[in-house]
Amino acid sequence: MFIPSQDDVRRFFCETFRKQEAREILTPIEAIARDWVLQHPEYATSFTDVEAALTKDYSVEQGVENPFLHVSMHLSIVEQISIDQPPGIRNACQSLTRRLGSEHAAHHQVMECLGEMIWRSQRSGLPPDGAAYIDCVLRR
Repeated sequence: MFIPSQDDVRRFFCETFRKQEAREILTPIEAIARDWVLQHPEYATSFTDVEAALTKDYSVEQGVENPFLHVSMHLSIVEQISIDQPPGIRNACQSLTRRLGSEHAAHHQVMECLGEMIWRSQRSGLPPDGAAYIDCVLRR
C-alpha cells in the first residue's frame, strides 16, 4: 500500500498546479486533483512554490486552513464515491448533491462528517465507523 508523506502530498499538488499552468499533460489522478484545485482559487498561491509549501505550518494554532488537506479530502471523497466505500457513501453523496444543487457544496458537508469520523476513531482507538459516517452525510 502506498502511504504518501505530508511532503509527498504537497509536492503532488504543487506539481499538478505547475503542470496545469504550463498546459502539460496530466495523469488521471492529477486531472481530478486539478479540477478541485481550480474550484479553490483562494489556494492558488499555496500551490505555486514547492519549497514554501514544504515548510508552511498549518497547525490549528496558526488559525489557517490547510489547502493541501482540504483538496486531499476532496480527492478522498471522489475515491470513496467511485468505489462506494464505505458501502452507501455513493448514494448518500449523490442525494446530498441533489439536495444542495452543488457537488462542491455537498463535498464540503461530507468533509465535516469525514473529519468527525476520523476524529472519533482517533479518540476512541477504534476503527472508523462507516455506518455513522453515512448516517452523518444522510442527515446533512
